[in-house]
Amino acid sequence: MTKRAYKYRFYPTPEQEMLLARSFGCTRFVYNNTLRFRTDAFYKDGQAVSHSEAEKRLVSLKSEFPFLTDVSSVILQQTLRDQQEAFKNFWAGRAKYPKFKKKHSKQSIRLTKAAFIVRHGQLFIAKSKEPLNIRWSREIPSEPSSITISKDRAGRYFVSMLCEFEAKPMPISNKTVGIDLGLTDLFITSDGKKSGNPRHTRRYEQKLAHLQRQLAKKQKGSNNRAKAKLKVARLHAKIADCRMDATHKASRKLINDNQVVCVESLNVKGMIKNSKLAKHIADANWGEFVRQLKYKAEWADRTVAEIDRFFPSSKRCSCCGFVNESLPLFIREWDCPECKTHHDRDINAAKNIRTTGLVGLACGATGTGIAA
Repeated sequence: MTKRAYKYRFYPTPEQEMLLARSFGCTRFVYNNTLRFRTDAFYKDGQAVSHSEAEKRLVSLKSEFPFLTDVSSVILQQTLRDQQEAFKNFWAGRAKYPKFKKKHSKQSIRLTKAAFIVRHGQLFIAKSKEPLNIRWSREIPSEPSSITISKDRAGRYFVSMLCEFEAKPMPISNKTVGIDLGLTDLFITSDGKKSGNPRHTRRYEQKLAHLQRQLAKKQKGSNNRAKAKLKVARLHAKIADCRMDATHKASRKLINDNQVVCVESLNVKGMIKNSKLAKHIADANWGEFVRQLKYKAEWADRTVAEIDRFFPSSKRCSCCGFVNESLPLFIREWDCPECKTHHDRDINAAKNIRTTGLVGLACGATGTGIAA
């Protein structure tokens, strides 16, 4: 058994909307207040505040600020736990120092079983007598252990339920594939298939620029500015949804059709620092695409083999192994001087990725040219 999040959209009543607004505000206040206290204690006094100390301090915060009692105490406790996890990731070098939460960014609260109940296919949360009006797109496999309620910048409400489910392995397939990630085509397979690139950002680029110009002209604090800001947020959400939908469909098809998928382990964070390609790389969604391949492969009992990023997949001839030392990025096709084979740059790279990935898996190699 493993845990999986099931996300649904819901539409709160006016009373629930007010309750959630208070919950988001109290959560943000406790998080920021505790973060400031921890930061001052560390940088001024050189002392680290433990999680137990932060929880004890929550009692005095409720006495000092009575509005914190208007929401469930579970929400505030989970906020401190989330902050403690953020500090753990910071000290382990996995993340940057925790940041203060902003009022106009994405808002979220997390509830455990003590603050919600699922009864007759309906979800009730603490401090609310009416169930949430959820659009159930699919059934949940088990009773959730925790839920996360969020509101994005476009004003949409979502609930994510963490449930236990049993992953069912897919039938064994005889097919293996190597894929080369790109910008003209999001990925190219060793079979010679090219996915194309829908370029979701470019598709709405002119409309987005128009809305952003309209937003810049509005007076700060006015109702018209709030309306214009919401329009920009909704368009950004639409672009993100289109991109995520395409990524899910592509990764699912690759996992369904192939027993082994070989891919390069690219340094996306480093590549995105290139100012000329940053927007296109971000729109390609490479990091999320590889992440989805990994967890979907694990659920389906498939294998994803990652090739070392410094492997010369484009420069090596997939037929004879000759390495072309000079191959600028603008050259999309080339002829091997050894075996005279004509290569498409991307398809040749995908073939090399597949070969190297399979050899690494067969030899059980990790870290020397392949990370499986």
